[in-house]
Amino acid sequence: MTKKPTAIDLFCGAGGLSEGLRQAGYSVVAGNDIDQYAGATFAATHPEATFIPGSIRDLKASDFLKATGLEKGELDCLAGGPPCQGYSVYNHQRGMHDERSHLFREYLRIVEGLMPKWLVMENVTGIMSAGEGEAFQAVLAGIKALGYNVEARILRAEDYGIPQERRRVVFIGNRLGLPIAWPEKTHGDGLLPFTTIHDALSDLPALKNGEDGGVQTYASEPQSDFQREVRSGSNAVYNHAAPRLGAINIERMKYIPQGGSWRDIPFDLLPSGMKRAKRSDHTKRYGRMRWGGLSCTVLTKCDVHWGAYIHPEQDRSITVREAARIQSFPDWFQFEGPRTEQYVQVGNAVPPMLGRRIGEAILSAMSTNSTDMDTEDERKAATG
Repeated sequence: MTKKPTAIDLFCGAGGLSEGLRQAGYSVVAGNDIDQYAGATFAATHPEATFIPGSIRDLKASDFLKATGLEKGELDCLAGGPPCQGYSVYNHQRGMHDERSHLFREYLRIVEGLMPKWLVMENVTGIMSAGEGEAFQAVLAGIKALGYNVEARILRAEDYGIPQERRRVVFIGNRLGLPIAWPEKTHGDGLLPFTTIHDALSDLPALKNGEDGGVQTYASEPQSDFQREVRSGSNAVYNHAAPRLGAINIERMKYIPQGGSWRDIPFDLLPSGMKRAKRSDHTKRYGRMRWGGLSCTVLTKCDVHWGAYIHPEQDRSITVREAARIQSFPDWFQFEGPRTEQYVQVGNAVPPMLGRRIGEAILSAMSTNSTDMDTEDERKAATG
């Protein structure tokens, strides 16, 4: 039996990127994160991997080698997304002075100690402008200095079948002298139609504001290919409880149609701060999703004050399970910890479907290289 390529996930969170790599055909052998709740989710959903808790600053590459039984240079892919709050457009004090902006150096330190054949690093697009691009250029230079061929691109989640407008910078590198492999778009103009909110959520049970029905049954048979895929391996709905919003927010929602926002709320019902806002500001706040559209970016709080997180038909904000669906997590993937921490885990994750496309592209490049080497060896043998 062919041995699966190996992967380690740094800053793994709940394990969205590693789940995608696993779906692509990797054996995820270890993960690390400082967050105890995300770590509990990763450990529960990746039983084949060793979870190493704690700050990356306190760990050495040898800790990962010891945990996995690998030797330096044997690891096929090192993945990770150093915490991005220092670069996020939602952090108005963002920049290189934020200590989280330097965690990519810890990632590079582990790269140097492990020397994986391939590496994948994901971050918010803000890394390209923070410190006038200082961090972005430092990441590229740091990876190249370790002997890797590396490229970076902005990938759009919706181009790969994820029902969400999400932009992320992805760095891919290898030390094998191979061209960088990028996933081909699967959805959009001339391709498959974008996956809509209806495609993603229409089979989930209805909830009232504040309702928690526990483990629930599906409301219908799968209504789309997306639902068939994420429901594979699950026979129930988990993490599906509606946050309890105050009466004033429920009253506001009554005026917001699908695709609408705070501008549809009568002036006297608006929060005091928004009464002073320009009509062109805060376009997503108090937004109601459209069945036929995409979600806005899933953040660590699906708070109606922050974005378009109102259910298309039900007067409530979306649940952890609905946020996880929008991120393309499979339904069997259960999130541990308090509900507020579950939202954080979902919002911080790389969508598994995107991780899978990246993993598949790298495996394809590895396979092509292996075939080329075999052909070259055969040619040399024939002429030798």
